Amino acid sequence: VALVGSYAASPSEVYWQTKLPNTPMPNAVKDHLPTGEASIKNEAVGVNVGNWIPSRGRVEPPYAQQLFPISRRYAAPDDKLHYNPHVTLFFQEEDLHANKIVSLQFTKASTRNKFLPRQVAEIIPFSSDKFDEILQQFSINPKSAEAETMKSTITHCEEPALEGEVKYCATSLEAMVDFSTSKLGNNVEATSTEADKQGTQPQKFTIMPGIKKLTEENVVVCHSMSYVYPVFYCHKTHTTRAYSVPLVGADGTKAKAVAICHTDTSKWSPKYLAFQMLQLKPGSVPICHFLPQNNIVWAAK
Repeated sequence: VALVGSYAASPSEVYWQTKLPNTPMPNAVKDHLPTGEASIKNEAVGVNVGNWIPSRGRVEPPYAQQLFPISRRYAAPDDKLHYNPHVTLFFQEEDLHANKIVSLQFTKASTRNKFLPRQVAEIIPFSSDKFDEILQQFSINPKSAEAETMKSTITHCEEPALEGEVKYCATSLEAMVDFSTSKLGNNVEATSTEADKQGTQPQKFTIMPGIKKLTEENVVVCHSMSYVYPVFYCHKTHTTRAYSVPLVGADGTKAKAVAICHTDTSKWSPKYLAFQMLQLKPGSVPICHFLPQNNIVWAAK
């Protein structure tokens, strides 16, 4: 464990620095790093995993999952999906240009849950058939909303990948780094949506000059899932373009948002929310959306 003054880097942070020395860490990763006593505890974990007792984190409402359901096979008008009609959720790629006006709200999900060291995450069950054991290990009531949310996350992770897609649920930062670099190589860029103000009200944002294409095709996107500790649903496709988009809000808020454009939607459900909102059919045109702040895009430099 590296020591800088009184700061002790966690094993996860050291792993990033070792494997990706030329890749700045985005806030979506930094926010989940253990600090202070948690970092020192993680050092002890690396020495004696067997004595580690899982502490219970807080299972936050599935904010990102509500906005952008991971599964694009199923979608119904009367499901439990909730969204703000005053926010631009989906748009067409042709609308991604300077001076375009979009309605957005930047609200960062809680990041109180911190990464587990990989050697700890790997010994904790993460599957539907061990779900009762998981709830017992973290002292969670099986009939609670927390349990329902955790079950939903595991179910998404266990769904088969779409055609042409490779997917993986990373239960540690080390696992996410390994998956992403195994698909793209070690010379990668990791990017997340970031804003200089949090908790903004829905407002008009202007897309500014300086849109940067992060990747033309090969990209790994990791979505933060709602769980008792950080879990990222990562998937690689050949049919996705990613952009870094500078924005300025009506109140002066500055942001650099990551926009994802899916170029092949032919296998998606025709009832998926994007098609309903844009009045489009699967496979017609690329469908784009901005990523929430707790998601990460990986692209080869």
